[in-house]
Amino acid sequence: MKNEKAEAPAGLIARGAERGADRVGERGSEAPRRATARRTREHAVRGIPISPGIAIGPVYDTNEIPAEAPRRAILPGQVEAERQRLADAVALSRKQLGKLKARLGILPEEAQEELAPLLDAYILMLGNSRLLRGARRRIEAELLAAETAVGDEAEAIAAQILAAKDDDRAGLRRRADEVREIAKRLTRNLTATPFRSLKEVPEGAILVAEELTPADAALLDPARIAGVATEEGGADGHTAIMLRALGIPSVLGCVGLTETAQRGDQAVLDGSAGTIVLRPGEAALEKGRESLTAFARERAKLAKLRRLPAVTTDGEPVELQANLEIPAELPLIAQAGAQGIGLLRTEFLFMNREDLPDEEAQTQAYAEVLEAMGSDPVTIRVLDWGGEKDMEALSQGIAPTHAGPNPALGLRGLRLLLKRPELLEAQFAAILRVADRGNVRILLPLVTNPSEVKEARDIYEKVAKRLKRKGVHVPEKLPELGVMIETPGAALAADAIALEADFFAIGTNDLAMYTLAVDRAEAEVSHLYDPLHPAVLRLMQFATEAALRLRMPVSVCGEMAGNPRLVPLLLGLGIRSLSMNASAIPRVKQAVRALDIGDCARFARRVMEQSDPQRIHELVMEFGAGAEKG
Repeated sequence: MKNEKAEAPAGLIARGAERGADRVGERGSEAPRRATARRTREHAVRGIPISPGIAIGPVYDTNEIPAEAPRRAILPGQVEAERQRLADAVALSRKQLGKLKARLGILPEEAQEELAPLLDAYILMLGNSRLLRGARRRIEAELLAAETAVGDEAEAIAAQILAAKDDDRAGLRRRADEVREIAKRLTRNLTATPFRSLKEVPEGAILVAEELTPADAALLDPARIAGVATEEGGADGHTAIMLRALGIPSVLGCVGLTETAQRGDQAVLDGSAGTIVLRPGEAALEKGRESLTAFARERAKLAKLRRLPAVTTDGEPVELQANLEIPAELPLIAQAGAQGIGLLRTEFLFMNREDLPDEEAQTQAYAEVLEAMGSDPVTIRVLDWGGEKDMEALSQGIAPTHAGPNPALGLRGLRLLLKRPELLEAQFAAILRVADRGNVRILLPLVTNPSEVKEARDIYEKVAKRLKRKGVHVPEKLPELGVMIETPGAALAADAIALEADFFAIGTNDLAMYTLAVDRAEAEVSHLYDPLHPAVLRLMQFATEAALRLRMPVSVCGEMAGNPRLVPLLLGLGIRSLSMNASAIPRVKQAVRALDIGDCARFARRVMEQSDPQRIHELVMEFGAGAEKG
């Protein structure tokens, strides 16, 4: 590909034809003429459809300068110097990944959920990992330069991973790619080879490259990039998942693309069909415009639902709320037509800072959200810190610096807050100080028994009394205190917990993880993660029925809530409040408006009679398909 400045396609075509004619005249050869024709005529490339949508715009290439790292041996006296070079490259790589993690807050929630575990895996590989231990051993025992040692060890590990006997070949490939990717980063830093820059990509361009890493994808701005097409990559890789999460129309695996495309070429990309047409003729361009119009019409149809109520065909209202990661997402909530915020995660206040946010800082942050939401309800979840989340402010003497062998089962969520009550008191106080500015509720994370809720409520009421003594206005009726149901223990003890709580929010992501003992970020077992597993559904049913018996509000705020095909089952189980990503609300509302509660209840009873997860999937997908189409 040529790295010329982007110009109008017609200008490029004309100039290319002139250059070709000149060369023919000078050399009397037909080859340049044929090459020019190839660069000027329409050319379609088929790849793997990744993220739906249509993009029409100029091509912009982003191919990276390869890191030159020929095999190199060293002398015995150079071992210590090579070890130091490797240590410096590790430190620089950790710093780079830290900056990338700091940027996660501005990405959509799905993108954050995909990239955060991956970055954590990268950072672990930059610790006392097999990769670095092996590289250091090769430097010392085999007298290899640092970059050669890193490359050899990474390939040895990748080969061992790929040789494993596992039906999840895609998962094995992802794990091998993770090792190779961190090795490439180390090699770039060892050889001082600059990384790809995406700062100069013009607005409305279609990004074309040989490949994109997940870290590259995290740097893309969905508001600026029209589409993405690469030669390499597949539908099940981290990059593909990131592109879908970002909502950028994308096609990967387009063989021969970079040989044919030139910067500035006009292109039509169809992320649903998996095609990119370079230098389209009038017919292809017109077809692309029609597809773009149809796609926009479908989105507009969903947008119109914003003004319509989420009510079933038999008149049953369903509350559709949004999850909020950071305040910057507030405009998206308004555009989606959400009926409030069902889950405001407060971790953003603690991320990327060296000190803890004080009561004043938290008060200001919550006030901004409540004022923006007006009279719509806002449910604020107090800090849900776990060892897997990198929060420097908490690691400095507040929480354990070492997360332990299994952070998911350690000191996290409400357990940490009760052990360090000053954290909980500051959050309670800040929320109470702004409670009269909107309709607010408080949610407690990772509850496993009723005594934890009782202890938290005692702290809550103590904080309220302290504020009143100071003359701070606190509502006579304190905001409701609810509980996240996200462990089997909480679900099975739901009837007892319900006596201490004001409402339930079922977090299906963690509930499925804890129930099935599966971390979906772990490639070896991610295929076992299944929120429709009968054990997960029975726990949800048990918790829901415990709440309904006391006429207590209960909602679902995990990924299940945002899947239109699962809505009939959730409604049939008795759920009437769903909280999800703002972007999912229109399709979920469309599904709700096509359903009858009686039908949903009968369908749910049929599903709950099943014991085979595969049969449950078949039933849910079949019944839900009609609702999804509206």
